[in-house]
Amino acid sequence: GLCLLVLRVFIGVHVFLVSCALPDSVVRRFIVRVMCSVLGLLVRQSDPRLREASARVFIANHVTPFDHNVVSLLTSCNTPALSGAPGFICWSRGFMELGVTGSRAELVDSLKEYSAHQGNPPLLLFPEEAATNGRAGLLRFSSWPFSILDEVQPVALQVRRPLVAVSVADSSWITELLWTFFVPFTVYQVRWMPSVPRRADERSEDFALRVQELLAMELGVVSTRITAADRTEHMKRLRHTARLPFAPGGGPGYRTSDWALLLGGILVPPSLPGGAPEDVRVVAMAQQVKEVLPHVPLEVIRTDLVQTNCVDTTIANLLEGRVPFFPESKEAGDLPAPSTSQAAAASGIQGSVAAPSSKPATKQFAKSPVERHLSLQERKRALYDYARR
Repeated sequence: GLCLLVLRVFIGVHVFLVSCALPDSVVRRFIVRVMCSVLGLLVRQSDPRLREASARVFIANHVTPFDHNVVSLLTSCNTPALSGAPGFICWSRGFMELGVTGSRAELVDSLKEYSAHQGNPPLLLFPEEAATNGRAGLLRFSSWPFSILDEVQPVALQVRRPLVAVSVADSSWITELLWTFFVPFTVYQVRWMPSVPRRADERSEDFALRVQELLAMELGVVSTRITAADRTEHMKRLRHTARLPFAPGGGPGYRTSDWALLLGGILVPPSLPGGAPEDVRVVAMAQQVKEVLPHVPLEVIRTDLVQTNCVDTTIANLLEGRVPFFPESKEAGDLPAPSTSQAAAASGIQGSVAAPSSKPATKQFAKSPVERHLSLQERKRALYDYARR
């Protein structure tokens, strides 16, 4: 690993010089792509014929700090710099400087003016505004990228590498680059999707949500309502609790699920004596799910938790009908009595979750995809609000 790192640092300097010396063209993209494969960056694309020449805005999920560089190896595109000081570093990383330091409205106006010139390359935008590992779910899409034009083309990105996780929380782009050089290879899979036009009288927020759902289905992950600001706040809480010697999450006994970095963190208590650690963890997580969905049988919850090992994923599976079950006729009597605030939250949840019936949960959803989607998002929002309290 260290030998690869040192060797690839010198090769990376040559790749940077070649990319700066050659003009943007098919020849330059081919040469740089071959040189990047020596660096361990393998770029694959599926069905490139779906990439439309007339597309002016590409919308992609965000996995690593180099997503825009990878897509630019396949087609000409520009990504505006949204954060960080302009200068040599910003330019060397491949970002486009617009000189806009004001609000999002000024940025949208500048990008509209940019897109109006047909000679400019298309825009590549990341509405998540923060990188995730891309394995569990998508952050909520911001609406401003969908205010530029009335038609966008989604691009699904998946990244995998051996030994080291992709896009570790709170890691800088330099750290990510060094890990890329250290491991044998990193594979970027780019999947082009058909263009999505805006519907008549459709708001930018609804347009963004519709594209987010399409990308989530293509990637096989969950479409969440968690924003980049929520992720940032969660990371601040983790850094703060890590400094407290007896705070939850500060000791080795507490574990954070893989989904917690995206959904605000659900901590599992340490193993207790008298039982297997994993069994105690499953029981503790099952009680959390049972408090949110009291009509779901506890055995169904435990069975799904053994497979997912995540409270939020199990809740999503039960709400979306992925796990069939027969609702219980009455709530379990051994659950602890909720407090006043929890009772208020629970009443709001019961108003948004369909009442239990004698049919499986998979039959409780509307036939229309639009109604089913709206109902699901309302329930998720209420459940997440309750879980955070």
